[in-house]
Amino acid sequence: MSFSKLPAPPYYAVIFCSQRPDADDGYVEMADQMAELATTMPGYLGRESARGSDGFGITVSYWQDEVAIANWKANMDHKAARDYDRTRWYEHYELRVAKVERAYGKPKGSA
Repeated sequence: MSFSKLPAPPYYAVIFCSQRPDADDGYVEMADQMAELATTMPGYLGRESARGSDGFGITVSYWQDEVAIANWKANMDHKAARDYDRTRWYEHYELRVAKVERAYGKPKGSA
């Protein structure tokens, strides 16, 4: 995974934090499918994700606007995966939506 190449703000971030149990039980395959599906959605800008050895993970997906986020939430395949996720793959999760109004950064070695 690498940093997403994003447009200048404003745009939206959907921040998904989760605690996973040790068992995989098909999680990686489903997560990969949902990540690929998201790239086909209008208004999708990118994502960044990390998971620690303790099972705690954060995935941030970036969206053009709130309509794009609502369309992603309404996608039937995504809905089915979420419904399955909640009962099988997470001990706890939190989802937050934020509007990004400023963004900056600099790769090491750049001027």
